[in-house]
Amino acid sequence: MQFAKDRLRYLFGSTKGLILVAIAMIAMETALFGMLSGPMAEYGVRDVVVRALNIDLVQAEREGRIIILYHSIAMAVVAIEVTMITSMLKMKESYKLGVRALITTGYLMAMVFGMGFAYWGHNWALHGLYIAGLTLIFFAGVLLVIALWPWSREVTQVDSAYARTRKGVDLERTAFFAAALTTVISAMFGAVAGANFGNGFTVVLAENIIRYPEKTTMEYSVIGHLHIMLALIAIMITLIIGHWLDFKGLLHKIAMPLMILGTIVLNVGVWGVVTPLEPIAHMVIYVGATPSMLAALMLVIFGWDKLIRGGVAGIRRPGLWRKLGALVRDPLRFGPLWQMVFMNFTVSGIGIFMAVRLDEIFRVWPAREERIELTGHWHVLSAIIATIILLYYGDMIGLKGKLRQLYGWAIIIASDIAFAAVTVFEMKRLFVAEATQQPLVNTVILLMDFGLGILLVVLALVMVWRLLDLFRKQGRWTAEAEHELSSEVA
Repeated sequence: MQFAKDRLRYLFGSTKGLILVAIAMIAMETALFGMLSGPMAEYGVRDVVVRALNIDLVQAEREGRIIILYHSIAMAVVAIEVTMITSMLKMKESYKLGVRALITTGYLMAMVFGMGFAYWGHNWALHGLYIAGLTLIFFAGVLLVIALWPWSREVTQVDSAYARTRKGVDLERTAFFAAALTTVISAMFGAVAGANFGNGFTVVLAENIIRYPEKTTMEYSVIGHLHIMLALIAIMITLIIGHWLDFKGLLHKIAMPLMILGTIVLNVGVWGVVTPLEPIAHMVIYVGATPSMLAALMLVIFGWDKLIRGGVAGIRRPGLWRKLGALVRDPLRFGPLWQMVFMNFTVSGIGIFMAVRLDEIFRVWPAREERIELTGHWHVLSAIIATIILLYYGDMIGLKGKLRQLYGWAIIIASDIAFAAVTVFEMKRLFVAEATQQPLVNTVILLMDFGLGILLVVLALVMVWRLLDLFRKQGRWTAEAEHELSSEVA
């Protein structure tokens, strides 16, 4: 009994334990339901899994299944970020415990009951529990907003090295607050559409309706909700990495106001797609995205400069190669910042180019090609955020030596090969005709499968290692649980 009690206390009572549980749940769900994907169907794997697990796959219900699957994974990712935030930022213990309890219970309910409803028949009691889980996550967000209130005297920023107002209001905390508040509002933005299912509105995937000349308010809500929630998850992980790397100085003082401004304007633009502002909503979105991207760029500059300075300390005149060596010496600290840069080549840059040349190039393509570009765009952004979380988690659990190097570089290299291949696949019509595309398609599909396969193997190895560690009496988990008591809040 004590064996289980100690481990449950670690898994659900500590920061590293909560993050481990969420990563493990995502890994298991990705592994299981990934076997139902198109490539697995071609290999015959899907049919075997469907029969073995008695999964109910009705083609007409595909969109609904995918939406529940994406929400289940996304809620676990949000839970990871919220857990990190509650461990980093000062807040009342009651708020911290309340937020963690609500969001952990919520995402587990949404994931377990939602997937049960979607893939094993339609027991509506399970759907009700799925909605209840999402509701708990929403209220966890509301409580987090209250906990992050930046105008309290208890959280005044006294260090002038960090961004703050004249009265000492911590602008980094304000940026976290703005992201949390707009996330809660944007969750309602999507919930309105969900609440109207069966009331004249049927489930849709955004990529399937993008070329409709006329869209309903609910359809615009679905498209807007998808975009803004991904953007906010990206903004939140950027703030988390900045706090982890102790982002400060002049660049911090410039970046935090830009991040706050960008977050607010970006949300206003997305919300505007269902208002009379719709004709200019995309322009507002671009205006909002620019300050946020500039803030992330300043974090990258600060972080890389810090890594280089730390790596060449004591060397009188370090050359270029020494500086580069210092920069990439620690993949777990270099990696998150590199992934933010790499994102511009595979997500941000592609998205901006597509928006600017939409009518001249992309709307001339067959609808299937634009759909491929859109789905690839959203999936790569989500996956890059996931790799940043995994790299940070590797540092959190104290990976060292060769294991740290192998873990970090395997994630960076494998994921970047896959994401670059996806990008080429998305944009292939720019430089190859459909009649001659097959050799290119075969190559990039192989690279995608290789990169993602290595990434999933690394994740699986880490999960197995952590599972085996839990069965040890004095495993790594015991040290992590003891360390939690003394250094949880900086």
